[in-house]
Amino acid sequence: MELGPTFSASSVNKAMFLSAPITQKSNLFPNSWLNLLNFSSPTRKICSCRAIAKGSINSLKIQEKVTGMSSDHSQDLELSSLTALCPLDGRYWGKVKELAPFMSEYGLIRFRILVEIKWLIKMSQIPQIVEVPSFSEGALAFLQDLIDGFSMNDALEVKKIERVTNHDVKAVEYFLKQRCQSHPEISKVLEFFHFACTSEDINNLSHALMLKGALNTVILPVMDELIRAICDMATAHSSVPMLSRTHGQPASPTTLGKEMAIFAYRLNRERKEISQIEMLGKVAGAVGNYNAHLAAYPEINWPEIAEEFVTSLGLEFNPYVPQIETHDYMAKLFHSIVQFNNILVDFDRDVWGYISLGYFKQTTKAGEIGSSTMPHKVNPIDFENSEGNLGVANGDLSHLSTKLPISRWQRDLTDSTVLRNMGVGLGHSLLAYRSALQGIQKLQVNEAALAEDLDKTWEVLAEPIQTVMRRYGVPEPYEKLKELTRGRTVNKESIREFIQKLDIPVDAKTSLLNMRPHSYIGAAAELAKNVNEAINLVNGVQIL
Repeated sequence: MELGPTFSASSVNKAMFLSAPITQKSNLFPNSWLNLLNFSSPTRKICSCRAIAKGSINSLKIQEKVTGMSSDHSQDLELSSLTALCPLDGRYWGKVKELAPFMSEYGLIRFRILVEIKWLIKMSQIPQIVEVPSFSEGALAFLQDLIDGFSMNDALEVKKIERVTNHDVKAVEYFLKQRCQSHPEISKVLEFFHFACTSEDINNLSHALMLKGALNTVILPVMDELIRAICDMATAHSSVPMLSRTHGQPASPTTLGKEMAIFAYRLNRERKEISQIEMLGKVAGAVGNYNAHLAAYPEINWPEIAEEFVTSLGLEFNPYVPQIETHDYMAKLFHSIVQFNNILVDFDRDVWGYISLGYFKQTTKAGEIGSSTMPHKVNPIDFENSEGNLGVANGDLSHLSTKLPISRWQRDLTDSTVLRNMGVGLGHSLLAYRSALQGIQKLQVNEAALAEDLDKTWEVLAEPIQTVMRRYGVPEPYEKLKELTRGRTVNKESIREFIQKLDIPVDAKTSLLNMRPHSYIGAAAELAKNVNEAINLVNGVQIL
């Protein structure tokens, strides 16, 4: 499914990221849209919780003032990377800035412009609306240029109008009317901007397009990068034996690669779920009944027109709504991202633990300091940063997923302010993914430490011994091994002595005598080596 006529062929890669389902990164937006923000500027920060736009407009000296207060005085501080309340806008900006063209206030205004213009074009394509004749190629090109050339200056102009209207969507409508007054065709139909629309008709479509853009262009590609990195760990270390720990105690051996394969498989399943969630949209008026539409043009099949319009934007149509699109798909999406994040928390904690046990060493970088007082330390800070930010992200996304589907009667405004925080949850998720990736790149397997732990835990062979004893009818095998191993020191000699006394076939006894904790890994190595095939099987296609 393509986005349809939303963007001109000259400025858009037709492998659009707004197609459904979400599966791949794409270059949907013109470079002018993605490069509008001067990301190197310390005062150009965008977060859903707070936005200030400076970007490439070096000639504009726009600085928002915030007040910093102490117990005895206050002072004016310029909003910058050092004064931003949201760390995504400050300390971590360099790692999350790709989300800004989609999830910022600028991004929301940009998509509102797109939707309003496309709705006007749709009006010109309905034969019954004779008041809006079909636009000429020149008029369509003029309108398309307003979309493709939307700039930071334009966004600032919309905000200037909003300071008068105190209504953000109405400000977009007025902005477009001002811009189109000079065009001989469009100036005659200015009142058909926002025709029969409530603000939510524009907003719900804009929010859906923001999410699709952010997911396809930024979030999903980084998820794929993370899954690929863990897959590489799994295959590279598929045969490296490792002591398992259940309840924190020594258990049947596995391989390091197989334990990594588990996380790659789990994360990939959730990534698939996220990519298949359909983004919904509506354009049904104040309470979802096309009241105003039918009052003006009762002969038009407005539900059909609405479906055509919504699907032309690359979204799925929701035919039954109150004033808002009911946000059920958002709840599902954010919940799925929370689950992906929970799996990654599990990974972060396991790797943190393996580093603590000495199973992994971490490469050092000249000049870096682990502890301000203990020079020897190389702390697992990347995995700790990832875990911490996943917690922040999940707190935000969990609230979104439980709050957004609930709206009093046909409409209340509680969703409006909450939706402005979508970028916060996605931003902290993105930061966490990149921190985990950075941590993975520093890991070096310490096979000596892994082998040493296995050498100390010959008791783990109690499991295969008693299982073979069961096969050959030896009475009370579990109890005999329990008496041998539980609460006692077990070593190679005591295990071999026990096996020698067993009344079982010679070949079975020989097999047990040759077994070591290092070799008792079952199918772990094969499972790890085959993880790429397993992931491809889950998705049905090779996506990584």
